[in-house]
Formats: sequence, structure tokens, C-alpha cells
Amino acid sequence: MVWALVFLLSVIIILLCIKIGIMKASSRGIADDLKDWLKTDTNTLITVSSRDKDLCYLTGVINDELLNLRNEHLRCKKGDDELKRAITNISHDLRTPLTAICGYTELLSREKLSDKGTRYLNLINDRTDALKRLMEELLSYSIVTSAKELVLTKVNIVSILENSLLGFYGSMKEKGIEPKIDLPEEEVIREVDEGALNRVFENIISNALKYSEGDLKVTMDTQGKIVFENTSKGLDNIVVSRLFDRFYTVESANKSTGLGLSIAKQLTEQMNGTIMAEYDDPMLKITVKMSGK
Repeated sequence: MVWALVFLLSVIIILLCIKIGIMKASSRGIADDLKDWLKTDTNTLITVSSRDKDLCYLTGVINDELLNLRNEHLRCKKGDDELKRAITNISHDLRTPLTAICGYTELLSREKLSDKGTRYLNLINDRTDALKRLMEELLSYSIVTSAKELVLTKVNIVSILENSLLGFYGSMKEKGIEPKIDLPEEEVIREVDEGALNRVFENIISNALKYSEGDLKVTMDTQGKIVFENTSKGLDNIVVSRLFDRFYTVESANKSTGLGLSIAKQLTEQMNGTIMAEYDDPMLKITVKMSGK
């Protein structure tokens, strides 16, 4: 009798171990399928090899939520595409009346005006210039966000940064800024899209010139880490934490539209890099790190 009981318990234990093993294998299969689903654009549902009703129920719930997630993703993508098209259309539509306004203000500037009239005309010119900049950045943003995948090739990012800095030489001289530049003498090779990385550097440098109190320091190490630093009073950690947000505008920078750094962030991440901003009053520091892949 005892031996029969022992035999029965042994059989039960073996069957339980087999079931546990099957459930563990099925759980790993569900986890692997879920990872693949999240990484790829597929409508294939998750399957389970086990007939265990609890695992089947869990798989059904996961599939329902994944379908909801897919529908939400498609809805958001459609809305984002519509927004990009609207921005592009608005930017194009604004060009004609804005060009006409600029033409009339140019004609008006040739007329003899009173001091008050001249002051008002200058205000109009300032506002139209700001509107033109906003329109161009809106158009640039829609183009960047709608563009196809970047083409990554191995290039020397030191030379790209040097060329970007040279492009701002005139603007720096006009503002009385003598940049301190420390770049490695050897090449730093990274897989990037050359045009996109140049755009990233240009947007960051342009941002630095807007906020700078008269200085700019740019350093790069051999690991592909680039740091842009400048004195910028009047900012704080909350403002700096939002510099990469779309359309966020810093009030103290009346020429900023809040798009340049957002574009820089998107392009950097598309090239497997990282970008971050830090503020240690009064120093604003933006750090870009390009992956060594």
C-alpha cells in the first residue's frame, strides 16, 4: 500500500514537473513573441503552444491589448501625418501674403516718414522677420519629420563640426564672440548621415548664439562626445529641461521658435546618438554623444 502511494505521488510529481516545464516554455514563447511584435510592424497575433486555460486566457488578453495598441498607433500616426501636411500647407500659404507685406514695407521705407512712423515701420519689420523665421522653421520641421530614413555612412565627425563652426564665423564676429574650441587632432569616425549631423550642429550653435552672453565653448573628445557651453543668464532648470520640446519658446529669446533643438534631438536619435541639456547657473551646456556603432 505504501509503495503504491509512493508510486502515485511520484507520477503526480513527474506530471506536475512536465506541466510546469511546458508552461515555462510557453511563457518564454509569449515573451519572445511580444518582443518581436513590439520591434516589428506586424499584425501577427501571439500564439501559445500550451493548452493551459490560464495561459490561453492571458494570451487572449495580451492580443486584445496589442490590437488596441496597434489601432492607437495608427490613429496617432494618421494625426501626426495630417499635422505635418497642415504645417507644410500653412507655411506655403503664408508665403504669398508675407512676401506682399515685405514688399509694401520696403516701398514704405523709401518714403519720408515721421519719427513715430519710422518707429512703427521698424516694429512691423521686426515682426514680419520673426514670422518669416517661424514659417521657415515650421517648413523645415515638417520636412525633417516627414523625411525617409537617414543614410548612415562612416565619416569623420570632427570635420563636420569644424565646417559647422566655420559657417557661423561671421555671426560670431558680429556678436563679438570669440569661441573657445578644443577638438581632437585625430579623426573620430562614426556612422552618421553627414547632412543630418551638420543640421544638428548648426541648430545647436544657432541656439547658443541666441542665448549667449558673449561666449561659446565647444569641446569634443575621441569618444564622440561633443559639448557646447555658453553663459546664459535668466534661464533655469525647468526651462532648460523643455528646450527640446516642440514649439516651446523661451520668453527671453524673442527670436526663438522652439523648433531648432527639437529637430536636433530627433535627428540625433535617428542616428543612434543622444543629446541632453544641463544648466549650472549661469552656464548652459548641451551635450551630444554619437554612438560608436
